[in-house]
Amino acid sequence: MNFTMDSTTIAFALLIIVILILISFIIYLNQKLNKFLLGSDSKNLADSIDSIKSSLKESEIFKNEMEKYLISVEKRLHKSIQSIHTVRFNPFKGTGSGGNQSFATAIINQDESGVVISSIYSREHTSVFSKPIKNGISEYELSNEEKEAIEEAKKMLE
Repeated sequence: MNFTMDSTTIAFALLIIVILILISFIIYLNQKLNKFLLGSDSKNLADSIDSIKSSLKESEIFKNEMEKYLISVEKRLHKSIQSIHTVRFNPFKGTGSGGNQSFATAIINQDESGVVISSIYSREHTSVFSKPIKNGISEYELSNEEKEAIEEAKKMLE
């Protein structure tokens, strides 16, 4: 078998090689385009842009809802108990009765509002008092221990 190459055979072989190179280049570009296109339905760049716009709108809606939620959480947190301090004391220092069983506990929020609860203990009875606090002060007369409990609770807010 005598195989001779004439110009048409060479041209045909070159044409086949060029076609194979072009087909592989088209496949390569198609793979690159598929990586570039976003979303499973995207057939072209416009579909990808629409998908990005949709995602951006959803993100904006989520951001706005999250901002509203965080504002409401911040308001509730601001009103919740932020500091508690207890002072134990003996109201009957001279008589020896009572020990350090009495206490004053201040419970306040970020606005320095809340309550101070006091308990005076003696062998015969125990008295419990509750006084509201607004902006760090009470409209009722406070004992030194109650004032101390409030001041220490305020320091813990800083």
